[in-house]
Amino acid sequence: MAVRASLACFPSDAALQESSGIPWGVAVTPFSAADERGSPPATGDEGHLLPRCESCYAYFSTLCPLHRWSWSCAICAADNDLSPDASARYARDGDQDPPEMRSAFVDLLLPGEEGEAVPAGAAATTTTTPVYVAAVDLSSSEDFLELVKSALLAALEAISPGSLFGLLTFSSKIGLYDVQGPIPIVKNAFIPPGSDGTLFVDLEDVMPLHSFLAPVDSCKDRIVEALETIKPTSSWEITATASEVQDHALHYARGFGLAMDAVVNYLCSEYGSTFELARIFTFLSGPPNYGPGKIETRSDGEHNAAKMPGSDHTFISVQTNFYTNLAASAVQAGVCVDLFAITNEYTDLSSLKVLSVESGGSLYMYSNTDESTLPQDIYKMLSRPYAFGCVLRLRTSTEFKIADSYGHFFPDPQYTNVQHINCCDSFATYVYDFEFQKDSQFSRKSSPPILQIAFKYTTIVHQGDTSDDVSNSISRSKFTLQRRLRVRTIQYNTTANIWDLYDFVDPDVVLTILVHQVILASLSDVLEAKIWLRDWLVNAIAQYNKAYKIVRSGGTGISDIDVDFIHCSQLQPLSRLVFAFLLSPLLRLHGQGIHPDYWTYLQCLFRQNVYVSTYDSILHEV
Repeated sequence: MAVRASLACFPSDAALQESSGIPWGVAVTPFSAADERGSPPATGDEGHLLPRCESCYAYFSTLCPLHRWSWSCAICAADNDLSPDASARYARDGDQDPPEMRSAFVDLLLPGEEGEAVPAGAAATTTTTPVYVAAVDLSSSEDFLELVKSALLAALEAISPGSLFGLLTFSSKIGLYDVQGPIPIVKNAFIPPGSDGTLFVDLEDVMPLHSFLAPVDSCKDRIVEALETIKPTSSWEITATASEVQDHALHYARGFGLAMDAVVNYLCSEYGSTFELARIFTFLSGPPNYGPGKIETRSDGEHNAAKMPGSDHTFISVQTNFYTNLAASAVQAGVCVDLFAITNEYTDLSSLKVLSVESGGSLYMYSNTDESTLPQDIYKMLSRPYAFGCVLRLRTSTEFKIADSYGHFFPDPQYTNVQHINCCDSFATYVYDFEFQKDSQFSRKSSPPILQIAFKYTTIVHQGDTSDDVSNSISRSKFTLQRRLRVRTIQYNTTANIWDLYDFVDPDVVLTILVHQVILASLSDVLEAKIWLRDWLVNAIAQYNKAYKIVRSGGTGISDIDVDFIHCSQLQPLSRLVFAFLLSPLLRLHGQGIHPDYWTYLQCLFRQNVYVSTYDSILHEV
């Protein structure tokens, strides 16, 4: 768990923080393997024994004063009793100390908890199987399908042996592939015209799910054979008689919405038994134009962004809530959707993005097949460790609080400052902006400010092959499902000196917070967001010059102003980075030729893992 603060030395009061002109917050990467200094957590097996404060529910850590029969909470200073067992646990010496006594950063195994991924009363670990499904758009070109085939071959190399894999296609019908027999076969379910959101027959009746989901290790060759049989609808034999005009049109239909709804329901029956998280890779070559979830687009070259309806300051509004409802169903079914759009045609990603964002997936966009890095991207994505069923909570000491939080999560409907994350990889970053409680400050007599981040998650651990004969083609790899609790407690220093504040600025985190704030503002009005960012930079430069007394009364004027922060090395990258951000496609106006789908793609990219891509992505896009 890496935690980086924009001001590593916290301001003593609100006036000092405001006068600095620098946002105050942290960027948290909860599933990173180590902290920001590269140190791994202390691990253990008894997460359920970790004491919690009876007042604020914070967890015990090395920063909590410990007494013989009680302990004091580092967050709220409340006194809490220790049970006899806990007291004996913390009376151990040396190497026998539990993890929470050895480090303020711990990662602990949890037993089963009611309402969590592992059933109540179960052991801390249970078996499960990773499930992956590829959904391929057939209303496409040969080049598109060749690229997708290359990407899926790369995916098969990255997927752990023993995983289950399913292949389906969609157009005016849904094709399900059975690759467990001697030769691959496909069975189809037609999407009826004017469908109300249902198929004539359930996918389970077309092909049982256990026939559709094939073990990768024993069926890899036949999966590759099945990929080679996939052809675009444009290559299908089409008769030209007038009575079959409707059939001709169906060859170019893209029933993406109903196909995704059907496959989510298809997988739902195995949620909790076969898998805890299934990942669907969807490959789109254009907008859904058939059935539920249909996107209205213009013809005759009207896909150009400058010709799309809307003002110069705003982008296209969401056309349909179909995908919002579908995303909610996917989360309930334990399904994560990764969306890959390979097209320069207007596809309305602003409507489709919620399906990947809310389900914990990623959104990728490629304008053409020739320069696409799709195979490399999907291999990297699947090679990363990931967690799912995550709950993230950040607690602060009483003098300050969370003002805003940013990232691809959905807030808990009951508890404040609790975020749920369906799927989280080791790069996913979430941002918190702080402010002081009313009339509060950090003084010499008060306790130092403290943050505690708690991250509860489930992960799949590959335990290797369980067969006595490794050469046996039906041998299956064993995967263990673990529910874990990761807790990081951090104490910060404070300062009442603005020069000390500037010396401890982290420009990466400052820009990270600004990017999230500007993207959120740009959803309503891009021009207003751009003006706000420019005004922020002007104010930051003015506050810096005032603090260092660079511009004095009676001076020579504008030529005396230091816009390069020459007195503070930590601030020096900010002018260049903010200027680059002002010129980036994210802040181009609608009439300046920026494609609305490309803008949506960039917005999702930066909101998901902006910290690790800040320098490279922003400077690259200019």
